[in-house]
Amino acid sequence: MDLNTIETVLRPNARAELPNWQDGDACLAGGTWLFSEPQPTTRRLIDLTSLGWTPHTVGSDGVTLAATCTIAQLDRLELPANWIAAPLVGQCCRALLGSFKIWNVATVGGNLCMALPAGPMTALAAALEATCVVWAPDGGERRLPVTEFVLGPQRNALQPGEILRNVIIPAAALMRRTAFRRISLSPNGRSGALLIGTRRSDGAFALTVTASIRRPLRLTFAGLPDSRQLARALDAAIPDDLWYDDVHGRPDWRAHMTRHLAEEIRYALADEAAA
Repeated sequence: MDLNTIETVLRPNARAELPNWQDGDACLAGGTWLFSEPQPTTRRLIDLTSLGWTPHTVGSDGVTLAATCTIAQLDRLELPANWIAAPLVGQCCRALLGSFKIWNVATVGGNLCMALPAGPMTALAAALEATCVVWAPDGGERRLPVTEFVLGPQRNALQPGEILRNVIIPAAALMRRTAFRRISLSPNGRSGALLIGTRRSDGAFALTVTASIRRPLRLTFAGLPDSRQLARALDAAIPDDLWYDDVHGRPDWRAHMTRHLAEEIRYALADEAAA
């Protein structure tokens, strides 16, 4: 879609060239949402791709993803063999239902900043205990977990002038066993519920719930809970007004499927441990 209100497009080559934030500004990364509908209040675009950030860096301590890393670049990322959570990356990439054109443009940071309940990068980052690195306009930075970055539908923790720079996934999280479950109302529909379970070598279990609720939720347990314990924990953590309601699923259906998928995940990780 043509954005006929845009007066200026800035392409900074370094952080020092980032402009002072003003009303009517918008950051441009992939632009798959930005150019999908009218932006009547937007006057100036700041193109972050001109900063030339390295899409991803793999080190002994984990993976650092640039906010401008595309879904296609993330899906092609090769990770060490002992990072057994690696298949989760591809599973979450494929939860973003789109053509190869979308995959080659849409970005990790854009998916997080949009803060849609069904955002698969939110699910991936929350399940793997990722940290968001945020650049402040004064030259500093702050860090916060993904569960504190995504606050609600299309609402994130960025303040005016702040930019999501990196998403850091620790190596310890990538060494855990995982189970992924997703459901939608139609084969190619937006996620109605997307849950990820992880289990450490010491038996500690975590369940991440996204898509069915308005913001990401991560529940942790010292060991694998039984069915009743898990159901009680979900009921206690998700009040009625946290279930999401839109054309992609009613709250009662989302709640039912969340409990069902959570039990599938619990069973899958218990079965793996027994094997």
